[in-house]
Amino acid sequence: MGLLDRFSIWVVLFCLVVKSGDGFYLPGSYPHKYEVGDSLLVKVNSLTSIDTEMPFSYYSLPFCKPLEGVKDSAENLGELLMGDRIENSPYKFKMYKNETELFLCRSDPLTAGEFKILKERIDEMYQVNLILDNLPAIRYTKKEDFMLRWTGYPLGIKVQGMYYVFNHLKFTVLVHKYEDNNVARAMGTGDGVEVIPTVGKTGPDVPGYMVVGFEVVPCSFPHDANTAKNLKMYEKYPSSISCEPTTVGMVVKEGQPIVFTYDVSFVESDIKWPSRWDAYLKMEGSRVHWFSILNSLMVIVFLAGIVLVIFLRTVRRDLTRYEELDKEAQAQMNEELSGWKLVVGDVFRAPSNPALLCIMVGDGVQILGMSVVTILFAALGFMSPASRGTLITGMIFFYLVLGIAAGYVSVRMWRTLCLGDSSGWVSVSWKAACFFPGIAFTILTLLNFLLWGSHSTGAIPFTLFVVLLLLWFCISVPLTLVGGYFGAKAPHIEYPVRTNQIPREIPAQKYPSWLLVLGAGTLPFGTLFIELFFIMSSIWMGRVYYVFGFLLIVLVLLVVVCAEVSLVLTYMHLCVEDWKWWWKSFFASGSVVIYIFLYSVNYLIFDLKSLSGPVSAMLYLGYSLFMVLAIMFATGTVGFLSSFWFVHYLFSSVKLD
Repeated sequence: MGLLDRFSIWVVLFCLVVKSGDGFYLPGSYPHKYEVGDSLLVKVNSLTSIDTEMPFSYYSLPFCKPLEGVKDSAENLGELLMGDRIENSPYKFKMYKNETELFLCRSDPLTAGEFKILKERIDEMYQVNLILDNLPAIRYTKKEDFMLRWTGYPLGIKVQGMYYVFNHLKFTVLVHKYEDNNVARAMGTGDGVEVIPTVGKTGPDVPGYMVVGFEVVPCSFPHDANTAKNLKMYEKYPSSISCEPTTVGMVVKEGQPIVFTYDVSFVESDIKWPSRWDAYLKMEGSRVHWFSILNSLMVIVFLAGIVLVIFLRTVRRDLTRYEELDKEAQAQMNEELSGWKLVVGDVFRAPSNPALLCIMVGDGVQILGMSVVTILFAALGFMSPASRGTLITGMIFFYLVLGIAAGYVSVRMWRTLCLGDSSGWVSVSWKAACFFPGIAFTILTLLNFLLWGSHSTGAIPFTLFVVLLLLWFCISVPLTLVGGYFGAKAPHIEYPVRTNQIPREIPAQKYPSWLLVLGAGTLPFGTLFIELFFIMSSIWMGRVYYVFGFLLIVLVLLVVVCAEVSLVLTYMHLCVEDWKWWWKSFFASGSVVIYIFLYSVNYLIFDLKSLSGPVSAMLYLGYSLFMVLAIMFATGTVGFLSSFWFVHYLFSSVKLD
């Protein structure tokens, strides 16, 4: 089978996967069949706010608690790290049974502390997040002629100095009739319901429904606390309740209780189960994504032209014309191209702090590999937003496994710099296993103390800290040592030329070389800054990011631009007889993080204007610092490895006297 045939098969398979994306689901993401009258249980997630970026537990406020007590739902590692705390709630529905004016509970009279914290949460624009059948509650508001979608609903509102709480919820559950044939087609199987786990009976005569939408309308209604004093949960409220979202009535006062009620109605919808997330994932600004990609392609073409000129000017001319000329002409040609040829005896001289460079390159390979694999899986639908926390969990898993790549690359590069000497490979492996994770652990620990002090659910519990440490030292470190062992056994990369004992003096430069290196980061930043805006909005503005296909394309383009930028700058430095290219090639592409961090500060000032308090600002800057360090390791590694390949290829291909 030829190379073209194999490529065609892979293209066909990829297209089939993408084409069947609407009906492709992983185990655990199957449709649940509910019969009429079956119980539907609503869950609650942490209270969130774009004003503070600190989540808090739902039951930290005087909300109604379920009769059976508060219980945590099954959570994965990613959910805990994201600050999600999913718990059961007292809201209960019966499939296809409309109910109105149901009494939920009457809280105890608000203490001074509860009254104060409730007002603070309303001022900080906290949202209540509810979940039904894995679907977050969605709220629609109309602004001018546009319909806006929000997940969750606001805790309350402040009007003319008075605080009002939304204590009556009007739920609408969209359902779709369960049809065996439709489900079989959606699942991509001809075996029907036999292979689809369902809830309840599966008999063909029993009508069933699937939940395809969950909407909520919050209202503030002035309940009579005395009337509700003797009511039990789920009883009918004695008087009628008018739910008007545009009016408020339930004033929050110290020493007075709050009465909570709700309505629920079921509406049959044409939305099919595979499409039920479309309301949350409706693509907006796709033209902007394409503009970002086209902009990146223009940068790549420009740099590729420069790279092509470099290769045509050096390799081709030196391999052809150089050998055809007589000695006098060769001497004249050597004069013209004396810059990079004069550093032949120093170009492979070991850089300063060689072990640190090898460790950073190894960690960069690990981070870059984790990013590529995670985004690829997400683009193929294996880590959809429907499965909360899977993206973070997948990133941690792939990072741990790719420790073997970090150890291999760092040790093999160390042996290359040491001209084949494998002594010290254990130390290099240990440092590679602990360098970036140690920095990350320090930053996250400091930020965690801030969250602990604020009693936020975003704080990582101590037990989870222990779990992360065990994952680090029991999986990542051993795998990095294994990779280091293979790197020590692998043959080192032979230099094509010898290195002189006495280093050549670098001539005075017209301009500081580091200035050009720092300025080179503007080109990679131009490749990703548009996509960076969408990612920042997802992290800090509570929006759902799901266009991982665009992100994968941008990541590939970023790798290409980083390689080209570093290669061009390395050649420019060699032409002016500057043979200290090792670190400069790393930071030529790694300097993109300077502009990313400046963009983060700009985003904080102009887009997160409502971010309140020094703790929130420190959290934002701390997480931004963690992000730019990871990006620096990844992009710097791409630049260094591409430059190393270029320099090795250049001096091994060109005839030198």
